[in-house]
Amino acid sequence: MTVRTIPEAVRHAAAAFADREALVDSGGSDSSGDLRWTFAELAEQVYQCAGALIAAGVEPGDRVALWAPNGHRFVVAALGAVSAGAILVPVSTRFKGEEAAWNLERSGAALLLVENGFLGNDYLGMLAEAGAVVPRVVRLDSEWPAFLASGDAVPRSLVLARAEAVDADDAADMFFTSGTTGRPKGVLCGHGQDIRVFSAWASGVGLRGEDRYLIVNPMTHTFGYKAGVLACLLRGACMLPLPVFDVDRVLSVVAAERVTVLPGPPTLYASLLDRCAGRDVSSLRLAVTGAAAVPVRLIERMQSELFDEVVIAYGLTESCGTVTVGDPRTAPSLMARTVGKAIEGTEVIVASVSSGQPVSPGESGEVRVRGYNVMRGYFEDPFATAEAVDPDGWLHTGDIGVLDTDGNLSITDRLKDMYICGGFNVYPAEVEQVLARHPAVSEASVVGVPDPDPDARLGEVGIAWVIVRPGASVLADELIGFCRERLANYKVPRFVRVVESLPRNASGKVLKYELRGAGPALPAK
Repeated sequence: MTVRTIPEAVRHAAAAFADREALVDSGGSDSSGDLRWTFAELAEQVYQCAGALIAAGVEPGDRVALWAPNGHRFVVAALGAVSAGAILVPVSTRFKGEEAAWNLERSGAALLLVENGFLGNDYLGMLAEAGAVVPRVVRLDSEWPAFLASGDAVPRSLVLARAEAVDADDAADMFFTSGTTGRPKGVLCGHGQDIRVFSAWASGVGLRGEDRYLIVNPMTHTFGYKAGVLACLLRGACMLPLPVFDVDRVLSVVAAERVTVLPGPPTLYASLLDRCAGRDVSSLRLAVTGAAAVPVRLIERMQSELFDEVVIAYGLTESCGTVTVGDPRTAPSLMARTVGKAIEGTEVIVASVSSGQPVSPGESGEVRVRGYNVMRGYFEDPFATAEAVDPDGWLHTGDIGVLDTDGNLSITDRLKDMYICGGFNVYPAEVEQVLARHPAVSEASVVGVPDPDPDARLGEVGIAWVIVRPGASVLADELIGFCRERLANYKVPRFVRVVESLPRNASGKVLKYELRGAGPALPAK
């Protein structure tokens, strides 16, 4: 059958992969042992949840918020919500009360499914303190069995009819932007878009039906839900969700469950490489990662110590999560500079920031995207939607990039992260790439801040925030000298601070505005 919607994907998987293992959950907070479902059993749980949501009064087009960690309940609740015709609104488990309240109130959620108490967080208490208007609440930690049982009151024929009534053009989910600047906006994407994009993603990265996919990326983010749950559903691959990233736990599950696919941000692999010696990682086959710049040395180590194939991809919430996918056969030096080509049936151009006209290959400009992966729009925000998507259908990503003559895209930085030092443009990602080549450096983040010099001759200068590898040490002067040998003087950071961690949002992106706000006159240390 031709799959056009997520409910159709559930039905197809139950028929085509009925007895194949679909989900293994050994990481839940209430788990007394491994939970193992086939695709047929997973579909049954999804329909039971959809029935419970219908019994709770959820109508097609209603927004259902889900505030829970990776696990079988998230998978069932998410797929159950969209099978009932609702729009899924994920809420990050890292959020505090005010952040979650914004998503709930802005989306107009009719119901909140929440795992209260996850990692000791009283989410409902946080909402109360924030003065949030809370919709009807179902606690997954204590009310889940009873909630599912309430679905028995709804005839299965009605549940299936509701699922079959979902159309490819219907909205499927509302993921909120990361909020690294300004208030997050709700991004609406449709069923047909999600299915088509992640069919292309799965084909591009080489996801196979026999794969066992460890989902560490939060399912409250497109990387975890769409490139994880939906991709596995479409391909018939087994999902192995983990609620939190813990290096030892990940390595144990990889060995015990013979994990083959492990996507994640670059920092995840850096952590694994530091601890994988003597551990059984022989089953690992495929890594999928992405960032403005992935250090060459990291890719080389991933290929030599962990994976047969490494794929770099690029996307954003407004593109349903995917814009480009790389080729695992690419040399590490090229892979570190590019994020692949536009997925099939879509277009990517690089346009002049000043004129808006496409630039020639090799020239820098803003990355713009057009095609079926472009969002339907920001929820109830036509002004912001018009700012992001122009009348010709091009999504303005706000990323600075370069296309080569073969159509490979390089992301050099965020437009807003560029700073001007002594009249010259500095792209922090380039400086971060150089710092990552130092043997003591595990990760680096560079920001521009006002020049603290009384004369302020340079306008802005760079501060590098650096995490060192376990057991290593390095002085600021050494890193500055390392950069000076490899970069033009205006690109060399004025200050270096060695830290244990970097501030991140729910999707793992470094919150550079927090680094900028820490003060420009930081002493080197």
